[in-house]
Amino acid sequence: MTATQNSNTTETPAATQQSNPVDAILRRLATRAMGLTGADIERIVREARLKARRGKRAIQYEDIEDGIRGDRPPVPYNLRWRFAFHEAGHAVVHHALDLGPVRGLNIDTGQGGYNLVGFHIWATDTRDWYENMLTMLMAGRAAEQLMLKRVSAGSGGADDSDLARATRMAFDMERTLGFGAEHPLLYRPHRDPDEVFGREPELAARVHGRLEAALDRAAAILRRRRPTFHALAKALFNAQAMDEAAVLQILTDGDPTL
Repeated sequence: MTATQNSNTTETPAATQQSNPVDAILRRLATRAMGLTGADIERIVREARLKARRGKRAIQYEDIEDGIRGDRPPVPYNLRWRFAFHEAGHAVVHHALDLGPVRGLNIDTGQGGYNLVGFHIWATDTRDWYENMLTMLMAGRAAEQLMLKRVSAGSGGADDSDLARATRMAFDMERTLGFGAEHPLLYRPHRDPDEVFGREPELAARVHGRLEAALDRAAAILRRRRPTFHALAKALFNAQAMDEAAVLQILTDGDPTL
């Protein structure tokens, strides 16, 4: 990813998936349309209907999918592989740590990759959950490092990036959540962690240590699940957008037997 293209992880509540064909098509389209606005989608559907009327036929799935793809510039080959590795890394680690369902993956957004995930509500707010979240957030960076030997700025570079979110979470663990290595029971919130880091280099070192540990843990998970990671990255590279069923099939096929 380039410095201006970031991988975003969107949190959604768990929902029961239906199995009828219409729902499957809608989920596939929703996955393909990640990153578009409501106005974008309305325009694309309107153009697809017009195309169908001109052809004197009913609107088809391909009309809308072609409209979505036509709305975005093609992703260059090498960048497409980087996006695929990055998002597959997030998904494999998210699944391995049982954080919740992976609802879809998309590298066809024109602004980097997206992975749509849900979280188990019952597991939140514990120290283990926060450490697992840090690991998942650092997994895209770990995947790039593992496969490409060079890490892009795509995991950082913006306030909503993986690295920014992980840094804020590690900062909160040290200062406000009661999980810090020093004075854990003191509640010391601050709106601007960067300002605090400048004054407290030891705190910066502790936060950085948490991020390093999460990065190493993510890399270890991806090494252990390398065949699954490779299979998912390849499938995502080819399809560019995968719904929950397609992602889950690869993830569960690669689950270790007990």
